[in-house]
Amino acid sequence: MAKDKEDKKDKKDSTKESKPKGEKQPGKGGDEGGKKGGDKKFKRPVATAKVELDTGETPTGPIPTPRLIEKYKNEIIPGMQQKFGYKNAMAIPKLDKLVISMGVGKYATLGGEGKAKIEQAERELTVIAGQKPIRCKAKKSVANFKVREGMETGLKVTLRGKRMYEFVDRLIALAFPRVKDFRGIDPKGFDNGGNYNFGFNEQTVFPEVDGTTVTFQQGMNITIVTTAKNVDEGRELLKQFGMPFRDDTKKD
Repeated sequence: MAKDKEDKKDKKDSTKESKPKGEKQPGKGGDEGGKKGGDKKFKRPVATAKVELDTGETPTGPIPTPRLIEKYKNEIIPGMQQKFGYKNAMAIPKLDKLVISMGVGKYATLGGEGKAKIEQAERELTVIAGQKPIRCKAKKSVANFKVREGMETGLKVTLRGKRMYEFVDRLIALAFPRVKDFRGIDPKGFDNGGNYNFGFNEQTVFPEVDGTTVTFQQGMNITIVTTAKNVDEGRELLKQFGMPFRDDTKKD
């Protein structure tokens, strides 16, 4: 028994001497072993540098001013002041707001199908104006028209500022040339306050509306509100902006 114990001690001493302290056994955190027995203090390197993608585009600045505003300041104000003799520049007429309205009362009595058409007209008007319209409701019931109080009968959107000038620019440059057999707009569409009213029979005159998705024709009325005091000032203001008025003078 004593010899056996001495033999076991000799084997243990020989195994200790054959394994240097600085070396690691394979399979227990060494380079040749697995990852289970690796160094617990090891941490993955954290990337601190920011990656910047070069898209080739320069950073955009502020939104450019609509060209009709520049035209009003540089050309229309001097022209109006010379023609009407305004002593104060603040008295020169200008555009106040623009109102686009659609009558959809005929679809309000059709149930689910009519509701879908109203929603489609609302989407198309949103694309045209660049602003979501509000739904107008009937203030009282009218039996002859099958209209009840609170029923949605129209859509309306009001544009002001830069969005108004951009819409007028697209109206003159894109919408009017797309009207079939266009010969100019009626010069008599002014009220006593110098505000102008006109309309379109279909919404496809605006290039923003995809003609392939249109299932029904929907007209609209447009009112341009100005600060003019009479019809002559309002007509001259819109003519300076480039509105194509029809010449009704008869030729001999």
